[in-house]
Amino acid sequence: MEKKNIDWSNLGFGYQVTDKRFVANYKDGAWDDGVLTEDATITLTECAGVLQYAQTCFEGLKAYTTEDGRTVCFRPDLNASRMSDSCKRLEMPVFPEDKFVEAVKAVVKANEAYVPPYGSGATLYIRPYMFGSSAVIGVKPADEYQFRIFCTPVGPYFKGGAKPITIRVCDYDRAAPHGTGHIKAGLNYAMSLYQIVDAHEQGYDENMYLDAATRTYVEETGGANFIFITKDGKLVTPKSDSILPSITRRSLMVVAEKYLGMEVEHRQVRLDEIGEFAECGLCGTAAVISPVGKIVDHGKEICFPSGMDDMGPVTRKLYDTLTGIQMGRIEAPEGWIVEI
Repeated sequence: MEKKNIDWSNLGFGYQVTDKRFVANYKDGAWDDGVLTEDATITLTECAGVLQYAQTCFEGLKAYTTEDGRTVCFRPDLNASRMSDSCKRLEMPVFPEDKFVEAVKAVVKANEAYVPPYGSGATLYIRPYMFGSSAVIGVKPADEYQFRIFCTPVGPYFKGGAKPITIRVCDYDRAAPHGTGHIKAGLNYAMSLYQIVDAHEQGYDENMYLDAATRTYVEETGGANFIFITKDGKLVTPKSDSILPSITRRSLMVVAEKYLGMEVEHRQVRLDEIGEFAECGLCGTAAVISPVGKIVDHGKEICFPSGMDDMGPVTRKLYDTLTGIQMGRIEAPEGWIVEI
């Protein structure tokens, strides 16, 4: 497959139109078969459920070129399962999980010329999403829905390497107990925009959200889960019913235990204990791991021993091992890598 004439090494993390996308429609209680189309536009009624009551959810995953030249996706079955959970919570029809994976593969195959070459640092970002498309004026679920997948080549999330970031403890709540924090609903991200813009204006890279009930436990940021490394080398990840179950975080837990022989703890993490950790990071699809060098809690600076110059040594091992699996340099657990 001849690649597109793109300056792969200078790609940003943004959107550009590719050749094909997948579209399926739900009507009269059933999904149609869906099609690949060149049309990147969407036409909706002004009263569509997504526009009136934010009835929408999405996913994010990537396709890679491996060291031996294959095009692969990373754990798309978990994206399908998580989107199923999101749909159920938002009273939307579930797009069948097996068809979800097949549609992802079809979109990547149709746009394979946009999958960046191995070693470029770039990847093909894939965005499945669903929304209420029929008119809704009373507060209720829509009757019709559209499921779509587009993809776009993106550069590395951090150009020049991942430098440790500074985050602040946020005074706003990301999600309520028994709310929608555990699903990938568009409304969750809309609610975080004010806080992230304010954080940037105040000189911080991200927000640390605490549990809304007691404001004593660490939850996540607007779009990533936390990981912590103890001084004796354990991986600790915060546990909460209102945290999005990050596929990257769950994969890192397996990597830590099975590949690096680390002890792993998935538990509640108190705000007042984070100063005891040796390393901290944010994990997600976009960056894999973003190292955190400093957390500021209302003027009190919590600086991690790993410093502000580079990833901590344990975080680096986790990052290198997981990206090695994704890029085909390290043998993957069964089912993690789906070849296109």
